[in-house]
Amino acid sequence: MAWIVALIAVVVAVTAVVRSQNAARDANVAWARVELAERQAKAADARTTALTDEIRQLAQKRIPAAALALSHPSAPVPGLREAAEVDGGSARLLTEAVQAARAAVIEERQRVDAAARAAMRGTSAKIQSLLNQSQQLLHELQHEYDDPRILQLDFRNELALRRTQATAVLCDAWPGLARQNSPLVEIVLGAQSRVAGYERIKVANHLRDEWLAVVARAAEPLAIALAELLANATAYSHPDTDVQVTIQQSGGRGAFLVVDDAGIGMDDDALERARALLAGPSEVLLTELGDPPQTGFAVVGRLVVQYGLSCHIEPSPFGGMRTILRVPAHLLTVLEDDRSLSALAPKPVHAHTATTAAAEPEPAAEPETAAKERNGLPSRRRRAPRPAPVRSAPAATPAAPPPPRTPEQAEASWAALQQGTLSGRSAPAAPPEAQHHDDKDGQDDRNDQGDDET
Repeated sequence: MAWIVALIAVVVAVTAVVRSQNAARDANVAWARVELAERQAKAADARTTALTDEIRQLAQKRIPAAALALSHPSAPVPGLREAAEVDGGSARLLTEAVQAARAAVIEERQRVDAAARAAMRGTSAKIQSLLNQSQQLLHELQHEYDDPRILQLDFRNELALRRTQATAVLCDAWPGLARQNSPLVEIVLGAQSRVAGYERIKVANHLRDEWLAVVARAAEPLAIALAELLANATAYSHPDTDVQVTIQQSGGRGAFLVVDDAGIGMDDDALERARALLAGPSEVLLTELGDPPQTGFAVVGRLVVQYGLSCHIEPSPFGGMRTILRVPAHLLTVLEDDRSLSALAPKPVHAHTATTAAAEPEPAAEPETAAKERNGLPSRRRRAPRPAPVRSAPAATPAAPPPPRTPEQAEASWAALQQGTLSGRSAPAAPPEAQHHDDKDGQDDRNDQGDDET
């Protein structure tokens, strides 16, 4: 019986040990599950916190930075703060939110800009019409009165008209003026007259064809583009320096208008932006032109695209900037020689050389040589007595160049000219033939004076 009791005791002990081991194992499994649940809860809290921070950054930094980058491409747009804590689906949704906000901003800006262009286009057309009427009235007053202040009013009206034209062109409007085929030199003079610092602009004519002209449809746009380049050159250079304009002609490639100034120049970023605007981008928003807006290069770029011109800007040897405006060959023509150019138009450089050579008389051939050339045989001719040599006077010292005229002296000259015109009109009536000729000359003067505006 004893061994039975011992066996039962062993069985009971083994059973107790097994139960205790199972209980310990269950306890360990339960503890492991608790730890796993705690770790999962902490990870979920971390992901929730990270996602909350990313959403906060999306609203406060990423979307505003993406909107700013539309106007300033160099502005950085931040990405995810903690990419490792955000799963792929959430990161993709956050990126799509930035792109959607960017697209919405672009669409709204285009809508607002289109509305602003339409408003400015209508306003510019009305202002331009009023300025043209004022200009016509001022031209009539110049023929009736000799007050120099009328010239000042006319010039300021011309400046306002140029600004209005530039605004209209920037808003996709027609320049507002129609011209005939116009000589290239006169277009340069017309553009010069629309700039506040016109007296600083020096024009050098290197054309081979003196009557080289621009076709009618591109004459006024070329004058507007050149006036904007000249205004930019005079505005960003010292008032004591000159702005050089060179007119060149290239065989088969058209003509070139080179504008050099000795201004402050441009840094790399400004030069890159200027080249982008002059290339004629497909769309330029008014809000991207600064405050106040700098519209010069944008206007030139718009005309370049519309009329087939081309414009390049680079550092100038004079220290400032050089802009090269090219007129292609299909926009050029040659006028007839029977038309007279403006009295202010500079003559081509080669024309000065030809005129000087023609002014020097060739030495006369000897009579015997002339006779021999006629019949092939020498013949004796009575020679005229040689004149007594005239003692030449001592060489005079070359006179110094006259100083540049001041605006007051220019006004006085115009006043004297108009006073002489009035005196001539008050003279006794001339014969019918002469009177008809005088009327025709006066009409030609009025047409030349209004050539830039017709």
